[in-house]
Amino acid sequence: MMKKRLPPIWLLILIVGLPILSETIYSPSLPDIARTLKVPDSWVEFTLTIYLAGFALGTLFWGRLSDRLGRKPCVLLGILIFVLGSVGCYLSDSIIFLLISRFVQSFGGSTGSVLGQAISRDAFRGVERGKVYSTVGGALAFSPAIGPFIGGMVDQTFGWPSIFLLLIIAGALVFFVTTLKLPETHLERTSSFSLKSLTKTLSKDLRVIGFGIIVAAINGMHFSYYAEAPFYYIELLGLSPSVYGLTFIALALMGVMGASLSRFLHNHLTSKAILWRGILIFLMGTACFVLTVFLGGLFSTPPFFFIIFSIGSMAIVSMGSAMIMPNCLSLALEEYQHAVGTASSLFGFFYYTLTSLFTLGMGILHNDTLYPMPIYFSGIGLLILIVFLTFIEKKKEQKTGRVP
Repeated sequence: MMKKRLPPIWLLILIVGLPILSETIYSPSLPDIARTLKVPDSWVEFTLTIYLAGFALGTLFWGRLSDRLGRKPCVLLGILIFVLGSVGCYLSDSIIFLLISRFVQSFGGSTGSVLGQAISRDAFRGVERGKVYSTVGGALAFSPAIGPFIGGMVDQTFGWPSIFLLLIIAGALVFFVTTLKLPETHLERTSSFSLKSLTKTLSKDLRVIGFGIIVAAINGMHFSYYAEAPFYYIELLGLSPSVYGLTFIALALMGVMGASLSRFLHNHLTSKAILWRGILIFLMGTACFVLTVFLGGLFSTPPFFFIIFSIGSMAIVSMGSAMIMPNCLSLALEEYQHAVGTASSLFGFFYYTLTSLFTLGMGILHNDTLYPMPIYFSGIGLLILIVFLTFIEKKKEQKTGRVP
């Protein structure tokens, strides 16, 4: 049997981070795109929904294929498709062409998400895997700061199409580095399990469903923020795109703090205990966000109040999210190591489909006021609490066994 080489953590960060960067860097340009293409704001927000729909279909495709062909060739093919979609976005002169190109871009980019997780599960086990997930999550927490800042500056200086030119270059660089540095971690190719049986088993596993809903809710909240926040801060509160991009620094720093705390707590607590603490912090942040908007509106406070306290509330939310996400992803498929690529595919399809619905909900609720986003996020927080208490906390560990 071939000896398994461990993938560099920094490379996993690049592979998983590329599709995330393509979302965050794009956020400040949404109002500009709506004006340029002469479409309603909600139409531009739906480019995020179509991105997530492509992501969901991609996760369903790449994991199963990688169980047969290996992780590395699938990662490389996915990055090439991502670059092709980015070229289409760069050349878009209509909302329809932009929507189609975003779908192609996300379908390819989804390989980073699903196979980044599969590679981590191939190479690492137990507490070490939890630490790796927290390390990757902590590094990726910088994306919400770097992406919108760069995107805001590029949009103001060169126009929104140049953002996609930047993504074309980034995709090419990640492809080159992956070719040189990524080892193949899936050395035992197998198809000894039934896809139908695996799907049926996963659909009956309440813990997997619970983890999937929580991951989808967190992702949905973040993508909804990327969609709605430009209108919240730029159009309603008067920030410029570049200054709006700078607001993500606070979110990134708190995200890094949450991921670092999660990694530290793995020395003392179980992943589920850390997850619970992250949920409590998340709920505290969403409650502060709602209070900010309602108290600010009640006392007719100036925009500066809304800006400072909204960012502070979302920074707390980011800290909680950074503790929730890696522990959910680490725990969700513990019993499916024999078919981790396909299981990751099915799991990713489930939670990205739900994520697109969460993001669609934000687009539907958009009404050119400050209220929909904090109210919606508070509802998401309550949903996460209910799902955790119902599907995870009260359910005993299920021994699913090997799927025939």
